[in-house]
Amino acid sequence: MANRQKTIYCCSECGHETANWAGKCPSCGAWNTLKELRLEPGTKRKGTAAGAGERSSFNARPKRLSELDMESEIRFSTGFSELDRVLGGGAVVGSLVLVGGAPGIGKSTLLLQMCGLAGEKRRILYVTGEESERQLKLRATRLSVDNRELYVLAETDINSILACVDELKPDIVIMDSVQTIADAELGAVPGSVSQVRECTMRIMRATKEKGLTVFIVGHVTKEGSIAGPKILEHMVDCVLYFEGESSTSFRILRAAKNRFGSTNEIGVFEMADRGLRCVENPSEMLLAGRPENSPGTCVACVMEGTRPILAEVQALVTPSNYNAARRSNGLDYNRCAMLLAVLEKRGGMPVGGCDAYINVIGGLFLDEPAADLATVLAVASSFLDRPLGGDLAAIGEVGLSGEIRNVSVLNQRLSETARLGFKRCVIPAHVRDDLGHFDGLQLIPVKNVGEAIGAVLGKKK
Repeated sequence: MANRQKTIYCCSECGHETANWAGKCPSCGAWNTLKELRLEPGTKRKGTAAGAGERSSFNARPKRLSELDMESEIRFSTGFSELDRVLGGGAVVGSLVLVGGAPGIGKSTLLLQMCGLAGEKRRILYVTGEESERQLKLRATRLSVDNRELYVLAETDINSILACVDELKPDIVIMDSVQTIADAELGAVPGSVSQVRECTMRIMRATKEKGLTVFIVGHVTKEGSIAGPKILEHMVDCVLYFEGESSTSFRILRAAKNRFGSTNEIGVFEMADRGLRCVENPSEMLLAGRPENSPGTCVACVMEGTRPILAEVQALVTPSNYNAARRSNGLDYNRCAMLLAVLEKRGGMPVGGCDAYINVIGGLFLDEPAADLATVLAVASSFLDRPLGGDLAAIGEVGLSGEIRNVSVLNQRLSETARLGFKRCVIPAHVRDDLGHFDGLQLIPVKNVGEAIGAVLGKKK
């Protein structure tokens, strides 16, 4: 009797496989995530536990912990200082990096420019499955990318790609994108769960065996996650998200996972006519164009990894004849609701009967409590219709009792605030004796929300 095609179901969230379809994944509990996966008769599951034939290429054997090499990983500069910062100091030899983002955000532009900036000392293979060789050449000419050691391969078959890698022996491999690469032995269409997972596993094995540095591009779904099973993000060493608004020229690169560095760092880029350029001082960019003597605006200083960044928080408070509509953009909604409640209860301002709109300029999302005090002062300024002044910043966490609490690395935040020309800064009162001296910056210590409002806005009329 002839072998029939085998059908299994794979969860797009955790990668769990089951013989029967169900509405709920039995492993992770997610709903409507089981996708049909068809396997041709006799198909070998490469990259899985059953692939014992490929496992032998590692020549693995147990080693004592004391025998392992203690040398640090080998890093090299990508040519983009902001990309190096997000990667933890540069790209690591033998690492697999996944770059995700919305269509047209600049993922391919970033990687192609990196090919031109990495230098001719490293041989680079750019595998494109979405563009022809001529299209890539036109884009490289527009971006002024001219590297004699840059090789281009327009191919989607994983076997042909790996054979070319064996022949060329590059140092860096870029695959754009992983959803277009497929294995002909698998009976599934390119971009399906099985193709993305199995091809990524084979790429990962080649990366570790040959000591390559591989960047793969991944599309983003409507929900904002990288297309394919969640196990794809578990296999790679680093996951980068390229974010930005289509209406603005600025882009932010974040690390959602990094085995060789911090996940708190961000890189800021600006999309210009000839490609992306690094924004070395994002605080000046975010504060450009601030209105003068306008109520409802205050500057906060937050930490993105090791870098202090000043961001403008704006608030608009208007009377409402029905239940208040509290809307926020760039801040957590629940935290904004909490701060409004504290302002009403401890600050004596009846904002509960008003519509409150809170926004962070520049597309940043402030998830750090250090922005609490600036948010409260911006709302109070809008409610009283009194400007705080363009030379004022505020740093501090607000508690439910209305108290102002300390935040981490306050000295570093104040140094950045003074460097950008601010003259006054509201800080927690109980840490003023532990701070250094900052030329031209007047520190305003406050204990609670009411005292902070009185110090910078005066008493309510």
